Amino acid sequence: MAVLDDRLVSVFDEVVGRNQGETEFHQAVREVLESLGPVVAKHPAYADSEVIRRLCEPERQIIFRVPWVDDSGRAQLNRGFRVEFNSALGPFKGGLRFHPTVYLGIVKFLGFEQIFKNALTALPIGGAKGGSDFDPKGRSDAEVMRFCQSFMMELYRHLGEYTDVPAGDIGVGGREIGYLFGQYKRITNRYESGVFTGKGLTWGGSQVRTEATGYGVVFFVDEMLRAQGGSFEGKKVVVSGSGNVAIYAIEKVRQLGGVVIACSDSSGYVVDEDGIDLELLKEIKTEQRGRISEYADRRNRAVFSATGSIWDVPCDIALPCATQNELDESGALTLARNGCLIVAEGANMPSTPAAIRVFAESGMRFAPGKAANAGGVATSALEMQQNASRASWTFEYTERRLAEIMRSIHDRCLHTADEYGNPGNYVAGANITGFTRVADAMLALGIV
Repeated sequence: MAVLDDRLVSVFDEVVGRNQGETEFHQAVREVLESLGPVVAKHPAYADSEVIRRLCEPERQIIFRVPWVDDSGRAQLNRGFRVEFNSALGPFKGGLRFHPTVYLGIVKFLGFEQIFKNALTALPIGGAKGGSDFDPKGRSDAEVMRFCQSFMMELYRHLGEYTDVPAGDIGVGGREIGYLFGQYKRITNRYESGVFTGKGLTWGGSQVRTEATGYGVVFFVDEMLRAQGGSFEGKKVVVSGSGNVAIYAIEKVRQLGGVVIACSDSSGYVVDEDGIDLELLKEIKTEQRGRISEYADRRNRAVFSATGSIWDVPCDIALPCATQNELDESGALTLARNGCLIVAEGANMPSTPAAIRVFAESGMRFAPGKAANAGGVATSALEMQQNASRASWTFEYTERRLAEIMRSIHDRCLHTADEYGNPGNYVAGANITGFTRVADAMLALGIV
């Protein structure tokens, strides 16, 4: 574990003391603080003003019960969350996650990461996150609708296009966004399109929003390769997950000349040396909601494994696109032994601190999620722009805007890392760039 600057030790100790048991949140805060030593040395005002301490405390934390009735008529109860973390740069912005593992610590870790990710886009949006321990898997459309309507009965009072703008995340796709927005519209009697992003294309949504996170991480890696005089052409790529982010990362890698040879879900992983058949994968995962093992059943040369790790598969580029802390030290060591060149995070904090140390020590280039997977929220902000102007942009135009934003994030990270004595360190570059942008705004706004 890296040593914290003396001026930041008390900040981290306070975070741990105030937020006991929230290990993911502690991990996210420490990862940022470890980058800030050179910043407070160069600009002591950041430490003297306590802006770092204030940045680690959410502006608002909302916890509420969500009662609903299942198809058998039985009452069910879940817990809902919204952590409005920082609005120095704009209205709170961040997704909703519906998954049994959701608790306050997960939501705070995601919201904290969102502050810096959103700042890196250079768009006027603050950081937030929310969700529930509700599991939509296996529930009927009617049950999901009743849950979403109950969830919105409490959350609506905290939302608004100038206040807090949610989107989707794990377990929250177009179906859920539709039910949530429909209930918001019914309660408020306002067709406030800009209060949700990730909407359907026929009712205010943006082209490329579905593809944005997956496309964005690949655009970022493409810039990493260009910076070293390379390209995706002929590169073997492994992508964990097979959800929305993974599917569209696979699609963009293929368009840029790379070959994705493996992907996964919670049951195991599949290897297809001929390259993942994207159309078959989409059919199984998005249309049939099936398991990744079915891919191997229907593809002659593909092999499914329920044991081991997808990181055992030799590759040039690894894209963890599933969930937090999925790539540990063991997986990182295997990637290093197999000659992996680049790891870029499509999910939020999927690499453990021990894995990140291995990347650095082995010379692998590593792009943290707050930079590499910012394409989703960037396109959400573009959706907000379209809603505000009552406009609709083409797929090609929106994709071009996304590519420009990811290129700018990449270049800012490299420039800042070099400026603060960490050339080529995308973690330091992302953390410092995001921090200084938010901290400067907080100082300008006063103690609020």
